[in-house]
Amino acid sequence: MKRSKKSNKTICELRGQLLGWYDSHARDIPWRVRKGQVPDPYHVWLSEIMCQQTTVQAVKPYYEKFLSRWPSVQTLAAAPQEDVMAAWAGLGYYARARNLHKCAQIVANERGGVFPSTQNELKKLPGIGDYTGAAIAAIAFNQPATVVDGNVERVMARFFAVQEPLPAVKPKLKALAARFYEDFTDRPGDLAQGFMDLGAGICIPKTPRCNLCPLQADCQGHVQGIAAKLPHKTKTKARPQKYGYIYWITNDQEQVLFHRRPEKGLLGGMLGLPTTDWREDKNTLNHPEYIETPKPLNIHVHHTFTHFDLELSLYESAQVANTALKGRELGWRSPSEAGEKLPSVFKKAYKLLIS
Repeated sequence: MKRSKKSNKTICELRGQLLGWYDSHARDIPWRVRKGQVPDPYHVWLSEIMCQQTTVQAVKPYYEKFLSRWPSVQTLAAAPQEDVMAAWAGLGYYARARNLHKCAQIVANERGGVFPSTQNELKKLPGIGDYTGAAIAAIAFNQPATVVDGNVERVMARFFAVQEPLPAVKPKLKALAARFYEDFTDRPGDLAQGFMDLGAGICIPKTPRCNLCPLQADCQGHVQGIAAKLPHKTKTKARPQKYGYIYWITNDQEQVLFHRRPEKGLLGGMLGLPTTDWREDKNTLNHPEYIETPKPLNIHVHHTFTHFDLELSLYESAQVANTALKGRELGWRSPSEAGEKLPSVFKKAYKLLIS
């Protein structure tokens, strides 16, 4: 084994140090199995999809709820999409839920309930990209794969003292990580989870706990005293501010008008309250023609999406004619029936209006 130019130890030795640390300090997470147990690919896949761009802490209750309700890929595949989307409400990035359901149906109905075991085959399924495919292959099937998430990128940037900024340096960081994963067939899943845990608990973003790190002595970022500053990031533009109107419309049966959003686009397929388009120029907003005499409530809902901030002004209105609802994916529901199925931005408005 060749010695790294950045370390006085071989990659094999460093890998051993990390795995030794992981064996003693692995996080206790619901989808993790204990040493010697065989992972369930369904559990691994479900957790990896949920953890895309979402913290482990936020995912835990959703993961447990999904497993309780749909304990196998077959039961998830057979569930109505509306039920899956409703159970996902509040977790965000709703395309994940649509792809989760599609993927479950393919695995259950076309593959006999068996997930493919290689990264390349996994990537052919909806919602599974390069990272997720590698993680599932390594963790669920013990296949060698280079698993690189944000935590691993940070560890690599510090260990090798990489000065180039994110995101342009991502390919270089992945190539550096590949040195550890390459041809490693013994415990690739544990190695991947070891790096993730190291980044999540020790090599944390602002104040790395270098004194607890098993790789400290060979970390060039630590040796040079620059670990806390790495990785550098290219400055991003400020999120634009968008505006819209949102409506609370009731009928004489104490029902509320809800809107099923289009499958494609933000919050696709989710249930919500009727709104206008969301625009950067609030002066261009107009009330939909089917809404009669909207009355402003002087209440505003603020919500932050990944790419923009949103302010919604709340209006209430009397009942609209049922003929005006045709073809608009609008329908009457009792507030209690719909409330828990709403994504976060609509749930904020809902809670303000029923309080």
